[in-house]
Amino acid sequence: MNPIKLDSKLLDEIIDKMIHTVDSSKDEIFQIGEQSRQQYESLVEELADIKRQVSIVIEEGDKLEVHSRIARNRLAQVSKHFKQFSEDEIREAYEKAHKLQVDLSMMQQHEKQLRDRRDDLERRLLGLQEIIERSETLVSQITVVLNYLNRDLRQVGILLEDAQQKQDFGLRIIEAQEEERKRVSREIHDGPAQMLANVMMRSELIERIFRERGTEDGFKEIRNLRDNVRNALYEVRRIIYDLRPMALDDLGLIPTLKKYLNTIEEYDGKTKILFHSIGCLSDIRLPPRFEVALFRLAQEAVTNAIKHAEATEINVRVEVEDDYISMIIKDNGKGFNVKTVKENRDKKSFGLIGMKERVELLEGKITVDSKKGLGTFIMIKVPFQVTNPAKV
Repeated sequence: MNPIKLDSKLLDEIIDKMIHTVDSSKDEIFQIGEQSRQQYESLVEELADIKRQVSIVIEEGDKLEVHSRIARNRLAQVSKHFKQFSEDEIREAYEKAHKLQVDLSMMQQHEKQLRDRRDDLERRLLGLQEIIERSETLVSQITVVLNYLNRDLRQVGILLEDAQQKQDFGLRIIEAQEEERKRVSREIHDGPAQMLANVMMRSELIERIFRERGTEDGFKEIRNLRDNVRNALYEVRRIIYDLRPMALDDLGLIPTLKKYLNTIEEYDGKTKILFHSIGCLSDIRLPPRFEVALFRLAQEAVTNAIKHAEATEINVRVEVEDDYISMIIKDNGKGFNVKTVKENRDKKSFGLIGMKERVELLEGKITVDSKKGLGTFIMIKVPFQVTNPAKV
């Protein structure tokens, strides 16, 4: 069963849609909260006005109650001694008492309506207060979610892409190892192996020449054989040097790197390589893993500049400071788009990833700046601890 391969770009698109949806919901909830707050403030003003009216109605009702009581007492007196009062006085007492009673009843009804309205407003205010608090809580929670989506969850895409790059890089390493084995096998077969086979044939030929042509021709053939053996030895040493320069263990980084760059310049014949070292490494040695890693980083950068960038001039500078070492490789080649190369994941990309992996293992930093037609600039800076040469 094939493993599911996640696409970091698709994940970013999904996250963007989620962010847009959540952000829209946040705006809607915020608008609901603002509308509720405005309504709440309006109802607070209305409630204050209702309370003022209730106070006025109660005060007026109390006055009417006093006047109504007096009118009822007057009507009771008139009714009890109606013979002592005229018809007009009796009618006036009755009408006044009745009117005050009607006014009091209406005032009481108005007071009840105001109280009911007040109670309704207070209930609505409690509901609106709850909506406002819940909307504020939801907006706060959604803000946390948005921050998580924008910051933490996006890191998943970055980590996923990084993991995918490392997986691809690991597979590329396996392929590169197989290609390197094939290359070494082919070089040994086409170079030293053929030369040694030729030595065997020439040695048999020398014996025959001594018997048939004499000493002078025999020694001449021996000299030719010696040249062949020398060439074979040179090829063997070159292959060993490419696998791991032994001078790196004996002499250290700077002399080995200088010798390597001179050899590459001489072998290529078209590219000028300038090397500068700042700081003293003659009395101290870097830990072996630093020397090997820095040598391979320079080797990779110079090889890329010659092979891919078609540079005619390469500058390599190594600078040693108190607690770190920096290496700069600059060429005048055709350059490339760093972002595009990383996205395409071609051979250049895996070369950059490999360099990045090496630098990260040394807890250092690498900066790659390149533009088409303007060459490439690579700066590598790693912290280090010096090593006693006697213990290397």
